[in-house]
Amino acid sequence: MVQKIIELALQNKLMVLMISTALFAYGLYSIQKNPIDAIPDLSENQVIVFTEWMGRSPQVIEDQVTYPLVSNLQGIPQIKNIRGTSMFGMSFVYVIFEDNVNTYWARTRVLERLNFAQRLLPQGVTPSLGPDGTGVGHIFWYHLDAPKMDLGEQRALQDWYVKFALQTVPGVAEVASFGGFEKQYQLVIDPVKLQYYNISLMDVMNKVKANNNDVGGRKFEMADMAYIIRGLGYIKNKQDIEEIALNNYNGIPIKVKDIGRVQMGGDLRLGIFDMDGQGEVVGGIVVMRYGENANKVIEAIKEKMQEVEKGLPEGVTFKTSYDRSSLIQEAIASVRGTLIEEIITVSIVVLLFLFHWRSALIIIIQLPISVAAGFIFLELFGISSNIMSLTGIALAIGVVVDDGIVMVENAYRHISEAQSEKFNSTPKV
Repeated sequence: MVQKIIELALQNKLMVLMISTALFAYGLYSIQKNPIDAIPDLSENQVIVFTEWMGRSPQVIEDQVTYPLVSNLQGIPQIKNIRGTSMFGMSFVYVIFEDNVNTYWARTRVLERLNFAQRLLPQGVTPSLGPDGTGVGHIFWYHLDAPKMDLGEQRALQDWYVKFALQTVPGVAEVASFGGFEKQYQLVIDPVKLQYYNISLMDVMNKVKANNNDVGGRKFEMADMAYIIRGLGYIKNKQDIEEIALNNYNGIPIKVKDIGRVQMGGDLRLGIFDMDGQGEVVGGIVVMRYGENANKVIEAIKEKMQEVEKGLPEGVTFKTSYDRSSLIQEAIASVRGTLIEEIITVSIVVLLFLFHWRSALIIIIQLPISVAAGFIFLELFGISSNIMSLTGIALAIGVVVDDGIVMVENAYRHISEAQSEKFNSTPKV
């Protein structure tokens, strides 16, 4: 069989040349199209369902949130496993699908089942899907360098400006904020005054919630003009909360400021983000969408950050905390360097042992073609160019070189022997 293939190749040199050129061209196309990453994605094909119910114990979360969700999500087709985790105020359900299931099909089926499971959960508790990323999707971390701003202002800048801008970058599934304080209005209630005015904490909560709203009225026509009546009641500052009426005492309205005080504060934190021991910082984690090219996404993020930085307050800049593109570039440079070293080594070895430049040229030509053909298979099987796959290609280069040297040397020896026999068998005049 091998002999027939060799004979066919020798008889159709033009066809072999055209096939080799086509393989090399298609390989270059696959290199451009194949996703590039530093770490192989070995995570499972999963959809995360996140539910928040703050203030509840893990046991309550398990009984009233996690268990109903897990029970109702088990009927989804092509599921491999379902795992549930309950903690203080939060529930995580990991729905793991078969590897051949499309990620967005799986998310759609989970969302359909959540619409049914919603009625089994406590009132006001709404589950949501996690980002369409993977376990290795954290490709870029950054933080704000703002020495003149406090942590609350930095977090507000991150949440309401930077985060929204970076989420528009193609290939980004989520930008998760970290560090700082999330600003909130805090009511510090005096229990003695509550008891004196006969007002409960539930009354205070309901009144404040009801007074933080805009209401619409009917249309009012006057002098051939139509006016829309609206009631503007959204809270804009602390004074608006302090003036909210809760009840009346002997005909006198009791306001929030009469039973306590209103202050600006930060939400409860379970940790901090410290940078090199120099103090707390505020920033974000960019999560890449499933199946995207990490290198291209990081480049697009950096370009977007340059645009966003123009709109930041004076003295505020971006600092990079983690950038996977440097590791990606090092992996690519390693393969490129290995390929160049192999080509030089092969050329020297063949020229020293055979003293035949055409034999060296044959081996040198087959190296880039073999590498390009390897990327064709990476693209066909959906494998990204990462440290593992690129290392495999680098190791395979050595095998290709060894085989090429052996085959060329063997062919060279047989041709030389055949020529010698022909010369010796020729009658001498």
